[in-house]
Amino acid sequence: MLRTSASRVLDDSDREEVLALLDTDPVANVFVAARVRAVGLSPSRLGGQMWGYGPRGGLVSLCYAGANLVPVNATREAVHAFADRARKQGRRCSSIVGPAGAVEQLWERLEPHWGGARAIRWAQPVMATSSAPAVEPDPLVRRVRPEEFGILLPACVAMFTEEVGVSPDNGDGGALYRSRVAELIRIGRSYARIDDGQVVFKAEIGAVTPQACQIQGVWVHPGLRGRGHAAAGMAAVVEQALKYFAPVVTLYVNDFNLPARAVYRKVGFQEVDTFMSVLF
Repeated sequence: MLRTSASRVLDDSDREEVLALLDTDPVANVFVAARVRAVGLSPSRLGGQMWGYGPRGGLVSLCYAGANLVPVNATREAVHAFADRARKQGRRCSSIVGPAGAVEQLWERLEPHWGGARAIRWAQPVMATSSAPAVEPDPLVRRVRPEEFGILLPACVAMFTEEVGVSPDNGDGGALYRSRVAELIRIGRSYARIDDGQVVFKAEIGAVTPQACQIQGVWVHPGLRGRGHAAAGMAAVVEQALKYFAPVVTLYVNDFNLPARAVYRKVGFQEVDTFMSVLF
């Protein structure tokens, strides 16, 4: 059993070992792996730190500590080490998210020091597919064009507020959120059906690695729900994701969102894991 008692901050010299560990579960780790592949491990580029547990050449667990705190392959001993480091530096994240067992253990150790959470999503099924969609894709779902940013943004804000429970305009007035929306449009990973200047359906491919990509921000205009737009729209995004981005498409969803889970199963997704999120 590993007896290393402390975590350490990793840097670019650890990159290959970190990626090898992330690649052991490319679906669960797609968000963190995409960040590391894109910018490396330097905190100034990563937007946070990557903590490692285990000696060089024998990394066992990781924890991304940025806007989110995300444990990766975290053993009980690693969770204790990561919680100690997080407690000492104070809360800097807006959420803890990742595999349910590790997140629950982290939260048990951090709650007495960080105080209560705004919301806890105890069970969020992780779903994945590598097959062509099982329903007919909506041919009107396409990549959003840069000049449509102003049309898409209100739908993105509505989705975020509905899903997370607070507006993305809080804090910095929404500057960081608007920047992310614009970036996903620019790189061709924002998809929508827009009819006469109104967003009917939208979704983004938020994280991409050679092994997997993650869909996020799925939303249907409230006045148009129950008409099949979600299933057909998701089918279109899955079709595009498999064609252009990665051989596996994944997402995670709140367990209480039964309509969304039913849509994803209809398209062809299967549950493969369970996440948990603690929101501040």
